[in-house]
Parts: sequence; C-alpha cells; structure tokens
Amino acid sequence: MAAPVTVYGPAISPAVARVAACLLEKDVPFQLEAVDMSKGEHKSPSFLKLQPFGQVPAFKDHLTTVFESRAICRYICDQYSDRGNQTLLGRKEDGAVGRAAIEQWVESEGQAFNPPSLAIAFQLTFAPLMGMATDMAVVEQNEAKLAKVLDVYERRLAESQYFAGDEFTLADLVHMPNTDLLVSKAGKAGLITERKNLSRWWDEVSARPSWKKVVELQSVPRPSKA
Repeated sequence: MAAPVTVYGPAISPAVARVAACLLEKDVPFQLEAVDMSKGEHKSPSFLKLQPFGQVPAFKDHLTTVFESRAICRYICDQYSDRGNQTLLGRKEDGAVGRAAIEQWVESEGQAFNPPSLAIAFQLTFAPLMGMATDMAVVEQNEAKLAKVLDVYERRLAESQYFAGDEFTLADLVHMPNTDLLVSKAGKAGLITERKNLSRWWDEVSARPSWKKVVELQSVPRPSKA
C-alpha cells in the first residue's frame, strides 16, 4: 500500500472495534491513532475535518477518509477486495442476491440491534467508568426491546450457520462488538447464551483469530497524548 491505513479512536469503542475486526479479516495493516475523548479531542477542529459529527472512528488511507463504522467496513471490503477474507460481502457468483442477503442483516444490526444493545452496554459498562450512575430503568427498557430482536435472530440462526447463510460475512462481523460487550463486560451474557442458536453462533465467531486480536487490542492501554 502507498500509505498506512489509520483508524482514529480507542479500541474499546465498539464502532472502532468493528472497523479493526474488518481490517484484520482483510489482512490490511493499520495503526490506531489515539483520540482522548475525555479531553474532548473528538470535538477538536482537526478531528472534525475527519469526522464532522465528532464521533469515533474516522478512517484514512492513501485514497480517502471515511466516517461511520459500517460505511468504513464496506469501503474496506470493496477497496481491498483482493486481500484476506474475500467473501465478507459475498461471492461474485452470488451477485446482487447474495449482496442483498448480507446487507439486510447489516442494516438490521444498525437499526434494530445496535440501539438497545449499546444503551445497555453504556449504562452497565461505560457509565461507571465515567463516574456516572447506572440508570436501571434504561437498562430494563432496552433489554425488553433487545429481547424481541434476539428472538428474530434466534429463529434466523436456526435456519443457517450465519446471518446471511453458511459463510461468515460482514453481516456477522458488524454484530460482534456489541455482542462482546453484552457477554464479556455488561454482565448480560444470558441474553445470548440462553438462546441456543445465538450461543452457538457467538462461540464460533468469537473464536475467529481476527476477533481475538481485537480483544487483545482492547486490553492494551493506549498512551494518552501529552
């Protein structure tokens, strides 16, 4: 590559983790650029040039900058199509039908799964780290919403090994950061493990080398900028 790929943001962020997992699946070398959100660096003029909404992650390679984690993942799959896992967006021979099978579950993650799962994770994981009180009413409300989504997922995963069929794709990858938060950090593993098909799916995808490397990245303290 003409220049290294840079992902701006902390690995503990689920959106950053989503992009890191995609890059690792694609065997695209990258560097994580620390963004100290506690100091408001994500709202600085220099960062807003990369991400106009002041959120992480932002992505930059030798061609362009991209924001929004799912859009970044799609870009990575398209731009680096000849590297690493070449079926994250489906096989060429499956055409538009195969791509649509993946995209509908990527969209479901963003619209149906992400809002309640992230709300739960924030209250139970991130709020305490930020010195904020946990709002259990928010947790309960979103757990009820999420349960309905997970019931749909459970039925789907009774029909196929993965969300979009019998191969691991971006449809699965985008779900992994928030699922890991629920299982490993928020004390809500039962939401997944009590549903046998979801539990089987999570055991399989979380054992992928790419995800294990993401977990390693999250456990390594990032030095703060002086």
